[in-house]
Amino acid sequence: MTSPTLPILQNYINGQWSYAAATELLDVINPATAEPLAKVPLSPAETIDQAAQAAQTAFKSWRKTPAPQRVQYLFRLKNLMEVAFEDLAQTITLECGKTLDEARGEMRRAIENVEIACGIPMMMQGTNLEDIATGIDELMIRQPLGVAAVIAPFNFPGMIPFWFMPYAIACGNTYLVKPSERVPLTMIKVFELIDQLNLPPGVLNLVQGGREAVDAILDHPVIRAISFVGSTPVARYIYNRAAANGKRVQCQGGAKNPVIILPDADLEMTTRITADSAFGCAGQRCLAASIAITVGEARDTYTESIAQTAASRVVGYGLEPGVQMGPVITKASRQRIEALIQAGVDQGATALVDGRSPQIPGYEQGHFVRPTILQNVDPASEIAKTEIFGPVLSLIHLDTIDQAIELINSGQYGNMACLFTESGAAARQFRYEAEAGNIGINIGVAAPMAFFPFSGWKESFFGDLHGQGQHAVEFFTQTKVVVERWSPKSWSRQF
Repeated sequence: MTSPTLPILQNYINGQWSYAAATELLDVINPATAEPLAKVPLSPAETIDQAAQAAQTAFKSWRKTPAPQRVQYLFRLKNLMEVAFEDLAQTITLECGKTLDEARGEMRRAIENVEIACGIPMMMQGTNLEDIATGIDELMIRQPLGVAAVIAPFNFPGMIPFWFMPYAIACGNTYLVKPSERVPLTMIKVFELIDQLNLPPGVLNLVQGGREAVDAILDHPVIRAISFVGSTPVARYIYNRAAANGKRVQCQGGAKNPVIILPDADLEMTTRITADSAFGCAGQRCLAASIAITVGEARDTYTESIAQTAASRVVGYGLEPGVQMGPVITKASRQRIEALIQAGVDQGATALVDGRSPQIPGYEQGHFVRPTILQNVDPASEIAKTEIFGPVLSLIHLDTIDQAIELINSGQYGNMACLFTESGAAARQFRYEAEAGNIGINIGVAAPMAFFPFSGWKESFFGDLHGQGQHAVEFFTQTKVVVERWSPKSWSRQF
């Protein structure tokens, strides 16, 4: 029996779907079944140029479109996304592997960013002051940059492009989306909705591709601003190369997110929330808890509780009911995660719960790693510093909250840090002293709402302005200051 021919995914450039002139095609793989879903082209640099030029041409008239008119397209997009909500969520699960509930949560956050960007007529307003000197007024206005682009990661194919895209076009820019070649199907679905908006051609463009397409974006002279989310080494590369080309850049990097558990923390709540943080989305999110630091008497009770919870978590195909965790994205990712677990054991840790080489009935070819707990991790070991990006939680014990905060602040990353306690004094000390951009108090995933910036410090972020909310408006606009004087004679001029 011959297998059915896989669809070859297209690009969306200048308001038209088209096949890329690509010499290489990659399979898009369902990570739970290892079955191919489609073929994605690795578009060459010439395709990026076509999209960029189309966006540049569209910008000339799009920036003149009044902001209240621009956001009408977003209102319509929001409605279309609500209608297609379940289809989008299922597509995320198919190509990314997370559970359907996790995919639904992702799409809800995407839609929230569209809703917030609809407020651009107020968010984009400038400031003014009369009589900065006698008869002289000064005002500051915001104007769009031009063409911008996002280089998106695999772990949130539906949400992360929306940290940037709706704000960019609402501010009057035109835009290019380059999804991860591992998970291109969700953005295909999104652009099928965008195609129904009757946007002016070239305002929004979708280009499939890999390294060559990324480098072409970083180097293209008409692309003025670039957003990226991914690992720290790639974030640093993109930031350096794009900045060297004079572009505005925001790059969200990796993480090694710690949670501190104090003795007075609510054990049941803390266990449930930290397990969801560490093992949700199979640990493949930049806000996943990866280190749990128990303080004082919290050590024994929390260790026993989190071990039981990790061992009982239901792992399987995310479209099936009752499944709490899906696979990791690729076979290579599974092998890397399992190698890092072994490295942790070699460095002195104990695999209290070992999730390697699981057998998931019916999905033996899937890329599964069960939840894993590494106990007695040495804070100075490499495994305590390395981003695993999988369902692995390392346990470290310290005597005081001061020692815990000191350990957190000594790390290279600063994406998220959380504290579990009933003490207001401890919470205030923690939020004041912890060196991380997103802080959680009795929260396991301190993900900002769409009207707050998705922050990040140290080597978790390269740039100045983050995604979402007012930061996105500032990133996608440039300020112009006007100082003007009018002769008093002109005040009484008759027309």
